Amino acid sequence: MEYLKNPQDKAIEDKLQILTDAAKYDVACTSSGVDRPGDGKSIGSCVAAGICHSFSGDGRCISLLKILLTNECVYDCKYCRNRNSSDIPRATFTPEEVCTLTMEFYRRNYIEGLFLSSGIIGSPTFTMELIYRTVWLLRNRYRFNGYVHVKAIPGAAPEAIEQTGYLVDRMSVNLELPTAEGLRSLAPNKHRKSILTPMRQIQNGIQINRGDLVLYRNAPKFVGGGQSTQMIIGATPESDYQIINVAENLYRKFELKRVFYSAFVNVTGDKSLPALPGGPPLLREHRLYQADWLLRFYGFRAEELLDEKRPFFNVMLDPKEDWAVRHLERFPVEINRAPIEELLRVPGIGVKSARRIVAARRSGSLAFGDLKKIGVVLKRALYFITCNGRMMYPVKLDEDSIVRGLTSEKDRVQFGSDGMSYRQLSLFDDAAFTRPVTVQERQQAAVGQL
Repeated sequence: MEYLKNPQDKAIEDKLQILTDAAKYDVACTSSGVDRPGDGKSIGSCVAAGICHSFSGDGRCISLLKILLTNECVYDCKYCRNRNSSDIPRATFTPEEVCTLTMEFYRRNYIEGLFLSSGIIGSPTFTMELIYRTVWLLRNRYRFNGYVHVKAIPGAAPEAIEQTGYLVDRMSVNLELPTAEGLRSLAPNKHRKSILTPMRQIQNGIQINRGDLVLYRNAPKFVGGGQSTQMIIGATPESDYQIINVAENLYRKFELKRVFYSAFVNVTGDKSLPALPGGPPLLREHRLYQADWLLRFYGFRAEELLDEKRPFFNVMLDPKEDWAVRHLERFPVEINRAPIEELLRVPGIGVKSARRIVAARRSGSLAFGDLKKIGVVLKRALYFITCNGRMMYPVKLDEDSIVRGLTSEKDRVQFGSDGMSYRQLSLFDDAAFTRPVTVQERQQAAVGQL
Protein backbone atom coordinates (compact mmCIF):
# COMPACT_ATOMS: atom_id res chain seq x y z
CA MET A 1 0.00 0.00 0.00
CA GLU A 2 1.31 3.40 -1.03
CA TYR A 3 0.41 5.21 2.16
CA LEU A 4 2.27 2.86 4.54
CA LYS A 5 4.99 4.98 6.12
CA ASN A 6 5.50 3.77 9.69
CA PRO A 7 5.29 0.60 11.83
CA GLN A 8 1.75 1.44 12.86
CA ASP A 9 0.64 1.42 9.21
CA LYS A 10 2.43 -1.89 8.74
CA ALA A 11 0.32 -3.33 11.54
CA ILE A 12 -2.81 -2.17 9.70
CA GLU A 13 -1.63 -3.94 6.55
CA ASP A 14 -1.13 -7.19 8.49
CA LYS A 15 -4.63 -6.91 9.93
CA LEU A 16 -6.00 -6.18 6.48
CA GLN A 17 -4.56 -9.39 5.06
CA ILE A 18 -6.10 -11.45 7.88
CA LEU A 19 -9.51 -9.79 7.92
CA THR A 20 -10.08 -9.57 4.17
CA ASP A 21 -9.31 -13.27 3.87
CA ALA A 22 -11.69 -14.01 6.77
CA ALA A 23 -14.49 -12.06 5.04
CA LYS A 24 -14.43 -14.01 1.76
CA TYR A 25 -16.95 -16.60 2.97
CA ASP A 26 -19.64 -13.97 3.47
CA VAL A 27 -21.32 -13.57 0.07
CA ALA A 28 -24.32 -11.48 1.13
CA CYS A 29 -23.26 -8.22 -0.50
CA THR A 30 -24.83 -6.88 -3.64
CA SER A 31 -25.79 -3.79 -5.61
CA SER A 32 -26.69 -0.90 -3.35
CA GLY A 33 -30.19 -0.15 -4.54
CA VAL A 34 -29.53 3.46 -3.49
CA ASP A 35 -28.99 6.55 -5.63
CA ARG A 36 -27.27 9.34 -3.67
CA PRO A 37 -25.42 12.01 -5.64
CA GLY A 38 -22.54 13.99 -4.24
CA ASP A 39 -23.65 16.94 -2.09
CA GLY A 40 -20.58 19.13 -2.55
CA LYS A 41 -19.66 18.83 1.13
CA SER A 42 -18.82 15.15 1.53
CA ILE A 43 -16.60 12.63 -0.26
CA GLY A 44 -18.18 10.12 -2.61
CA SER A 45 -21.65 9.26 -3.86
CA CYS A 46 -23.79 6.17 -4.29
CA VAL A 47 -25.05 4.59 -7.55
CA ALA A 48 -27.94 2.13 -7.41
CA ALA A 49 -26.57 -0.18 -10.10
CA GLY A 50 -23.94 -2.61 -8.99
CA ILE A 51 -21.59 -2.95 -6.03
CA CYS A 52 -18.91 -5.49 -5.14
CA HIS A 53 -17.43 -6.51 -8.48
CA SER A 54 -20.61 -5.76 -10.35
CA PHE A 55 -21.36 -3.27 -13.12
CA SER A 56 -23.14 0.08 -13.07
CA GLY A 57 -25.53 1.32 -15.71
CA ASP A 58 -22.73 3.06 -17.61
CA GLY A 59 -20.59 -0.11 -17.72
CA ARG A 60 -18.20 0.67 -14.87
CA CYS A 61 -17.00 -2.15 -12.63
CA ILE A 62 -17.68 -1.12 -9.03
CA SER A 63 -16.13 -2.75 -5.99
CA LEU A 64 -16.24 -2.73 -2.21
CA LEU A 65 -13.70 -2.94 0.53
CA LYS A 66 -14.98 -6.17 2.10
CA ILE A 67 -13.55 -6.83 5.57
CA LEU A 68 -14.36 -8.07 9.04
CA LEU A 69 -14.07 -5.70 11.97
CA THR A 70 -12.65 -8.69 13.86
CA ASN A 71 -12.25 -12.42 13.36
CA GLU A 72 -12.36 -12.98 17.11
CA CYS A 73 -15.56 -14.76 18.06
CA VAL A 74 -17.15 -16.03 21.25
CA TYR A 75 -19.19 -18.61 19.31
CA ASP A 76 -18.05 -22.05 18.17
CA CYS A 77 -20.09 -22.70 15.00
CA LYS A 78 -18.80 -25.95 13.51
CA TYR A 79 -18.77 -24.67 9.90
CA CYS A 80 -17.06 -21.32 10.58
CA ARG A 81 -13.37 -20.70 10.05
CA ASN A 82 -13.44 -18.00 12.74
CA ARG A 83 -14.94 -20.25 15.45
CA ASN A 84 -13.34 -19.71 18.85
CA SER A 85 -11.73 -23.17 18.80
CA SER A 86 -9.93 -22.57 15.49
CA ASP A 87 -6.16 -22.14 15.63
CA ILE A 88 -5.84 -19.21 13.23
CA PRO A 89 -4.21 -15.76 13.38
CA ARG A 90 -6.54 -13.27 15.04
CA ALA A 91 -6.88 -9.55 14.44
CA THR A 92 -9.21 -6.67 15.29
CA PHE A 93 -9.49 -3.28 13.61
CA THR A 94 -10.22 -0.15 15.56
CA PRO A 95 -13.01 2.02 14.12
CA GLU A 96 -10.42 4.62 13.13
CA GLU A 97 -8.40 2.02 11.20
CA VAL A 98 -11.44 0.95 9.18
CA CYS A 99 -12.13 4.60 8.35
CA THR A 100 -8.52 5.19 7.31
CA LEU A 101 -8.50 2.16 5.03
CA THR A 102 -11.84 3.08 3.45
CA MET A 103 -10.81 6.67 2.73
CA GLU A 104 -7.33 5.80 1.43
CA PHE A 105 -8.69 3.09 -0.88
CA TYR A 106 -11.47 5.38 -2.07
CA ARG A 107 -9.09 8.25 -2.86
CA ARG A 108 -7.03 5.88 -5.00
CA ASN A 109 -10.17 4.79 -6.85
CA TYR A 110 -9.79 1.18 -5.64
CA ILE A 111 -13.30 1.04 -4.14
CA GLU A 112 -16.62 2.85 -4.13
CA GLY A 113 -17.99 1.56 -0.85
CA LEU A 114 -17.54 -0.53 2.29
CA PHE A 115 -18.91 -3.93 3.28
CA LEU A 116 -18.30 -4.44 7.01
CA SER A 117 -19.05 -7.67 8.86
CA SER A 118 -17.64 -9.01 12.09
CA GLY A 119 -17.13 -11.89 14.45
CA ILE A 120 -18.58 -11.49 17.94
CA ILE A 121 -16.10 -9.86 20.29
CA GLY A 122 -17.18 -9.56 23.93
CA SER A 123 -20.93 -9.64 23.26
CA PRO A 124 -23.33 -9.00 20.34
CA THR A 125 -24.23 -5.54 21.68
CA PHE A 126 -20.58 -4.52 22.18
CA THR A 127 -19.76 -5.66 18.63
CA MET A 128 -22.75 -3.78 17.17
CA GLU A 129 -21.71 -0.65 19.04
CA LEU A 130 -18.21 -0.91 17.52
CA ILE A 131 -19.77 -1.18 14.06
CA TYR A 132 -21.97 1.84 14.80
CA ARG A 133 -18.96 3.83 16.03
CA THR A 134 -17.07 2.95 12.84
CA VAL A 135 -19.84 4.06 10.50
CA TRP A 136 -20.57 7.18 12.55
CA LEU A 137 -16.94 8.27 12.25
CA LEU A 138 -16.93 7.48 8.55
CA ARG A 139 -20.04 9.57 7.90
CA ASN A 140 -19.42 12.49 10.29
CA ARG A 141 -15.70 12.91 10.86
CA TYR A 142 -14.45 11.63 7.49
CA ARG A 143 -17.51 12.89 5.56
CA PHE A 144 -17.78 9.71 3.49
CA ASN A 145 -20.94 9.77 1.36
CA GLY A 146 -20.40 6.48 -0.48
CA TYR A 147 -22.12 3.12 -0.14
CA VAL A 148 -21.92 1.31 3.22
CA HIS A 149 -23.31 -2.18 3.93
CA VAL A 150 -22.97 -3.67 7.41
CA LYS A 151 -24.07 -6.80 9.22
CA ALA A 152 -26.63 -6.49 11.99
CA ILE A 153 -25.47 -8.70 14.83
CA PRO A 154 -28.13 -11.14 16.13
CA GLY A 155 -28.69 -10.65 19.85
CA ALA A 156 -27.51 -7.04 19.85
CA ALA A 157 -29.52 -4.32 21.61
CA PRO A 158 -32.24 -2.94 19.30
CA GLU A 159 -31.02 0.62 19.98
CA ALA A 160 -27.59 -0.15 18.51
CA ILE A 161 -29.15 -1.67 15.37
CA GLU A 162 -31.52 1.26 14.95
CA GLN A 163 -28.78 3.87 15.31
CA THR A 164 -26.65 2.07 12.74
CA GLY A 165 -29.57 1.74 10.33
CA TYR A 166 -29.78 5.52 9.88
CA LEU A 167 -26.13 5.67 8.78
CA VAL A 168 -25.89 2.77 6.31
CA ASP A 169 -27.38 1.96 2.92
CA ARG A 170 -27.96 -1.75 3.44
CA MET A 171 -27.98 -4.16 6.38
CA SER A 172 -28.04 -7.92 6.41
CA VAL A 173 -28.65 -10.56 9.04
CA ASN A 174 -27.29 -13.98 8.09
CA LEU A 175 -29.78 -16.80 8.52
CA GLU A 176 -26.71 -19.09 8.39
CA LEU A 177 -28.58 -22.40 7.89
CA PRO A 178 -32.00 -22.98 6.28
CA THR A 179 -33.74 -24.58 9.27
CA ALA A 180 -33.77 -24.26 13.05
CA GLU A 181 -32.77 -27.95 13.32
CA GLY A 182 -29.63 -27.33 11.27
CA LEU A 183 -28.76 -24.33 13.40
CA ARG A 184 -29.11 -26.33 16.60
CA SER A 185 -26.82 -29.09 15.31
CA LEU A 186 -24.00 -26.93 13.90
CA ALA A 187 -24.32 -23.57 15.67
CA PRO A 188 -25.55 -24.34 19.20
CA ASN A 189 -24.79 -20.80 20.42
CA LYS A 190 -27.14 -19.26 17.87
CA HIS A 191 -30.93 -19.37 17.87
CA ARG A 192 -33.42 -18.81 15.08
CA LYS A 193 -35.39 -16.27 17.14
CA SER A 194 -32.30 -14.12 17.79
CA ILE A 195 -31.69 -14.02 14.01
CA LEU A 196 -35.27 -13.23 12.97
CA THR A 197 -35.74 -10.54 15.63
CA PRO A 198 -33.31 -7.97 14.12
CA MET A 199 -34.55 -8.95 10.65
CA ARG A 200 -38.08 -7.98 11.71
CA GLN A 201 -36.79 -4.82 13.40
CA ILE A 202 -35.08 -3.70 10.18
CA GLN A 203 -38.22 -4.45 8.15
CA ASN A 204 -40.41 -2.44 10.54
CA GLY A 205 -37.89 0.40 10.57
CA ILE A 206 -37.88 0.57 6.77
CA GLN A 207 -41.69 0.65 6.65
CA ILE A 208 -41.96 3.40 9.28
CA ASN A 209 -39.22 5.40 7.61
CA ARG A 210 -40.99 5.12 4.28
CA GLY A 211 -43.96 6.95 5.80
CA ASP A 212 -41.69 9.52 7.44
CA LEU A 213 -40.09 10.32 4.11
CA VAL A 214 -43.53 11.02 2.66
CA LEU A 215 -44.44 13.35 5.55
CA TYR A 216 -41.07 14.98 6.15
CA ARG A 217 -38.90 15.94 3.21
CA ASN A 218 -35.61 15.97 5.11
CA ALA A 219 -36.18 12.85 7.22
CA PRO A 220 -33.05 10.65 7.41
CA LYS A 221 -33.23 7.36 5.52
CA PHE A 222 -33.24 4.08 7.42
CA VAL A 223 -31.47 1.27 5.51
CA GLY A 224 -32.44 2.81 2.16
CA GLY A 225 -31.14 -0.15 0.15
CA GLY A 226 -33.12 -2.75 2.11
CA GLN A 227 -31.83 -5.89 3.79
CA SER A 228 -30.48 -9.26 2.65
CA THR A 229 -29.44 -12.57 4.16
CA GLN A 230 -27.32 -15.65 3.44
CA MET A 231 -27.82 -19.41 3.78
CA ILE A 232 -25.12 -22.07 3.70
CA ILE A 233 -26.05 -24.88 1.32
CA GLY A 234 -24.95 -28.46 1.82
CA ALA A 235 -23.76 -28.39 5.44
CA THR A 236 -27.09 -29.80 6.64
CA PRO A 237 -29.46 -32.28 4.92
CA GLU A 238 -32.25 -29.88 3.83
CA SER A 239 -33.62 -30.43 0.32
CA ASP A 240 -33.82 -27.77 -2.38
CA TYR A 241 -37.59 -27.77 -1.83
CA GLN A 242 -37.13 -26.79 1.83
CA ILE A 243 -34.52 -24.15 1.00
CA ILE A 244 -36.54 -22.46 -1.74
CA ASN A 245 -39.62 -22.41 0.51
CA VAL A 246 -37.60 -20.71 3.25
CA ALA A 247 -36.41 -18.12 0.71
CA GLU A 248 -39.95 -17.50 -0.53
CA ASN A 249 -41.18 -16.94 3.03
CA LEU A 250 -38.32 -14.51 3.71
CA TYR A 251 -39.22 -12.47 0.65
CA ARG A 252 -42.91 -12.47 1.52
CA LYS A 253 -42.79 -12.01 5.30
CA PHE A 254 -39.66 -9.89 5.73
CA GLU A 255 -39.54 -8.06 2.36
CA LEU A 256 -35.88 -8.95 1.81
CA LYS A 257 -34.09 -7.60 -1.24
CA ARG A 258 -31.93 -10.69 -1.72
CA VAL A 259 -31.34 -14.14 -0.34
CA PHE A 260 -27.80 -15.37 -1.01
CA TYR A 261 -26.80 -19.02 -1.20
CA SER A 262 -23.28 -20.09 -0.27
CA ALA A 263 -22.08 -23.58 -1.25
CA PHE A 264 -20.68 -25.25 1.86
CA VAL A 265 -16.89 -25.42 2.05
CA ASN A 266 -15.44 -27.51 4.88
CA VAL A 267 -12.80 -25.10 6.18
CA THR A 268 -12.68 -26.42 9.76
CA GLY A 269 -12.34 -30.19 9.21
CA ASP A 270 -14.94 -30.87 11.91
CA LYS A 271 -15.95 -34.55 11.87
CA SER A 272 -19.63 -33.73 12.30
CA LEU A 273 -19.66 -31.90 8.96
CA PRO A 274 -20.50 -33.75 5.73
CA ALA A 275 -17.71 -35.01 3.48
CA LEU A 276 -17.42 -33.36 0.08
CA PRO A 277 -16.00 -35.98 -2.32
CA GLY A 278 -17.09 -33.92 -5.30
CA GLY A 279 -16.10 -30.58 -3.82
CA PRO A 280 -18.47 -27.76 -2.79
CA PRO A 281 -22.00 -28.11 -4.25
CA LEU A 282 -21.53 -25.27 -6.74
CA LEU A 283 -24.05 -26.56 -9.31
CA ARG A 284 -26.67 -26.84 -6.58
CA GLU A 285 -25.91 -23.27 -5.51
CA HIS A 286 -26.28 -22.17 -9.13
CA ARG A 287 -29.66 -23.87 -9.50
CA LEU A 288 -30.90 -22.21 -6.31
CA TYR A 289 -29.88 -18.80 -7.61
CA GLN A 290 -31.72 -19.51 -10.88
CA ALA A 291 -34.84 -20.56 -8.96
CA ASP A 292 -34.53 -17.53 -6.70
CA TRP A 293 -34.55 -15.32 -9.79
CA LEU A 294 -37.78 -17.00 -10.94
CA LEU A 295 -39.41 -16.25 -7.58
CA ARG A 296 -38.36 -12.61 -7.61
CA PHE A 297 -38.90 -11.56 -11.22
CA TYR A 298 -40.85 -14.19 -13.16
CA GLY A 299 -43.93 -14.76 -11.04
CA PHE A 300 -43.14 -18.36 -10.07
CA ARG A 301 -43.98 -19.88 -6.69
CA ALA A 302 -41.79 -22.37 -4.85
CA GLU A 303 -44.50 -25.05 -5.00
CA GLU A 304 -44.51 -24.84 -8.81
CA LEU A 305 -40.79 -25.55 -9.08
CA LEU A 306 -40.45 -28.42 -6.60
CA ASP A 307 -42.56 -30.56 -4.29
CA GLU A 308 -42.11 -33.33 -1.74
CA LYS A 309 -41.98 -35.96 -4.49
CA ARG A 310 -39.34 -34.01 -6.44
CA PRO A 311 -37.39 -32.22 -3.69
CA PHE A 312 -34.20 -31.45 -5.69
CA PHE A 313 -33.56 -29.47 -8.86
CA ASN A 314 -32.67 -31.19 -12.11
CA VAL A 315 -28.91 -31.13 -12.68
CA MET A 316 -29.36 -31.28 -16.47
CA LEU A 317 -31.92 -28.50 -16.92
CA ASP A 318 -32.27 -25.11 -15.32
CA PRO A 319 -35.42 -24.70 -13.16
CA LYS A 320 -37.36 -22.82 -15.85
CA GLU A 321 -36.63 -25.42 -18.52
CA ASP A 322 -37.47 -28.20 -16.09
CA TRP A 323 -40.83 -26.58 -15.28
CA ALA A 324 -41.61 -26.04 -18.98
CA VAL A 325 -41.00 -29.64 -20.09
CA ARG A 326 -43.21 -30.85 -17.23
CA HIS A 327 -46.04 -28.52 -18.30
CA LEU A 328 -46.14 -28.95 -22.06
CA GLU A 329 -49.91 -28.54 -21.99
CA ARG A 330 -49.25 -24.79 -21.67
CA PHE A 331 -47.17 -24.63 -24.84
CA PRO A 332 -46.55 -23.52 -27.51
CA VAL A 333 -47.09 -19.86 -26.63
CA GLU A 334 -48.04 -17.51 -29.48
CA ILE A 335 -45.57 -14.64 -29.36
CA ASN A 336 -47.90 -12.11 -30.97
CA ARG A 337 -50.82 -12.64 -28.57
CA ALA A 338 -49.61 -14.08 -25.26
CA PRO A 339 -49.71 -11.81 -22.18
CA ILE A 340 -46.39 -10.95 -20.56
CA GLU A 341 -47.08 -13.40 -17.71
CA GLU A 342 -47.05 -16.28 -20.21
CA LEU A 343 -44.02 -14.97 -22.08
CA LEU A 344 -42.04 -14.92 -18.84
CA ARG A 345 -42.63 -18.66 -18.48
CA VAL A 346 -40.92 -19.46 -21.79
CA PRO A 347 -37.29 -20.67 -21.52
CA GLY A 348 -35.04 -18.27 -23.39
CA ILE A 349 -37.26 -15.23 -22.78
CA GLY A 350 -36.11 -12.95 -19.97
CA VAL A 351 -37.78 -10.00 -18.29
CA LYS A 352 -36.26 -7.42 -20.66
CA SER A 353 -36.98 -9.41 -23.81
CA ALA A 354 -40.58 -10.08 -22.68
CA ARG A 355 -41.15 -6.34 -22.23
CA ARG A 356 -39.57 -5.64 -25.61
CA ILE A 357 -41.86 -8.20 -27.27
CA VAL A 358 -44.97 -6.60 -25.77
CA ALA A 359 -43.80 -3.15 -26.87
CA ALA A 360 -42.68 -4.19 -30.37
CA ARG A 361 -45.79 -6.14 -31.33
CA ARG A 362 -47.91 -3.00 -30.94
CA SER A 363 -46.33 -1.82 -34.20
CA GLY A 364 -46.79 -5.05 -36.13
CA SER A 365 -46.53 -8.81 -36.17
CA LEU A 366 -43.24 -10.30 -34.95
CA ALA A 367 -41.28 -13.03 -36.72
CA PHE A 368 -38.45 -15.22 -35.43
CA GLY A 369 -35.86 -12.87 -36.89
CA ASP A 370 -37.33 -10.05 -34.84
CA LEU A 371 -37.12 -12.17 -31.67
CA LYS A 372 -33.40 -12.72 -32.18
CA LYS A 373 -32.85 -8.95 -32.46
CA ILE A 374 -34.93 -8.41 -29.33
CA GLY A 375 -32.67 -10.75 -27.36
CA VAL A 376 -34.65 -14.00 -27.16
CA VAL A 377 -32.42 -17.10 -26.90
CA LEU A 378 -33.97 -19.02 -29.79
CA LYS A 379 -32.05 -22.26 -29.26
CA ARG A 380 -34.00 -22.66 -26.01
CA ALA A 381 -37.24 -20.88 -26.87
CA LEU A 382 -37.95 -22.53 -30.24
CA TYR A 383 -39.46 -25.61 -28.57
CA PHE A 384 -42.09 -23.55 -26.76
CA ILE A 385 -43.21 -20.71 -29.06
CA THR A 386 -44.97 -19.94 -32.32
CA CYS A 387 -44.94 -16.80 -34.46
CA ASN A 388 -48.19 -16.26 -36.36
CA GLY A 389 -49.21 -19.84 -35.60
CA ARG A 390 -46.02 -21.49 -36.88
CA MET A 391 -43.06 -22.97 -35.07
CA MET A 392 -39.57 -22.05 -36.19
CA TYR A 393 -38.65 -25.70 -36.56
CA PRO A 394 -40.96 -28.75 -36.68
CA VAL A 395 -40.74 -29.87 -33.07
CA LYS A 396 -42.63 -32.70 -31.46
CA LEU A 397 -44.10 -31.57 -28.15
CA ASP A 398 -42.73 -34.56 -26.31
CA GLU A 399 -40.84 -34.28 -23.03
CA ASP A 400 -38.08 -36.74 -23.91
CA SER A 401 -37.31 -35.23 -27.33
CA ILE A 402 -37.30 -31.66 -26.01
CA VAL A 403 -35.02 -32.60 -23.11
CA ARG A 404 -32.62 -34.23 -25.58
CA GLY A 405 -32.73 -31.10 -27.71
CA LEU A 406 -31.95 -28.88 -24.72
CA THR A 407 -29.19 -31.01 -23.23
CA SER A 408 -27.56 -33.08 -25.97
CA GLU A 409 -25.22 -31.51 -28.51
CA LYS A 410 -26.02 -34.38 -30.86
CA ASP A 411 -29.79 -33.83 -30.78
CA ARG A 412 -29.74 -30.04 -30.60
CA VAL A 413 -30.92 -27.94 -33.53
CA GLN A 414 -27.79 -26.67 -35.25
CA PHE A 415 -27.95 -22.96 -36.11
CA GLY A 416 -25.89 -21.27 -38.78
CA SER A 417 -23.53 -18.36 -38.17
CA ASP A 418 -26.41 -15.91 -38.64
CA GLY A 419 -28.21 -17.45 -35.67
CA MET A 420 -31.34 -18.03 -37.76
CA SER A 421 -30.68 -20.65 -40.44
CA TYR A 422 -30.58 -24.18 -39.13
CA ARG A 423 -30.37 -27.80 -40.21
CA GLN A 424 -31.60 -30.97 -38.62
CA LEU A 425 -28.92 -33.50 -37.77
CA SER A 426 -29.47 -36.49 -40.05
CA LEU A 427 -28.47 -40.10 -39.97
CA PHE A 428 -25.69 -39.22 -42.37
CA ASP A 429 -24.25 -36.18 -40.65
CA ASP A 430 -20.81 -35.71 -42.21
CA ALA A 431 -19.19 -35.26 -38.82
CA ALA A 432 -19.88 -38.89 -37.96
CA PHE A 433 -17.99 -40.37 -40.91
CA THR A 434 -14.40 -40.47 -42.06
CA ARG A 435 -15.48 -40.57 -45.74
CA PRO A 436 -18.34 -38.89 -47.65
CA VAL A 437 -21.69 -40.70 -47.88
CA THR A 438 -22.24 -42.13 -51.38
CA VAL A 439 -25.34 -41.63 -53.55
CA GLN A 440 -26.03 -45.37 -53.41
CA GLU A 441 -26.01 -45.35 -49.62
CA ARG A 442 -28.46 -42.44 -49.53
CA GLN A 443 -30.80 -44.29 -51.93
CA GLN A 444 -30.62 -47.45 -49.83
CA ALA A 445 -31.41 -45.47 -46.70
CA ALA A 446 -34.38 -43.80 -48.36
CA VAL A 447 -36.08 -47.17 -49.14
CA GLY A 448 -35.15 -48.73 -45.81
CA GLN A 449 -32.41 -51.05 -47.07
CA LEU A 450 -29.69 -49.68 -44.81
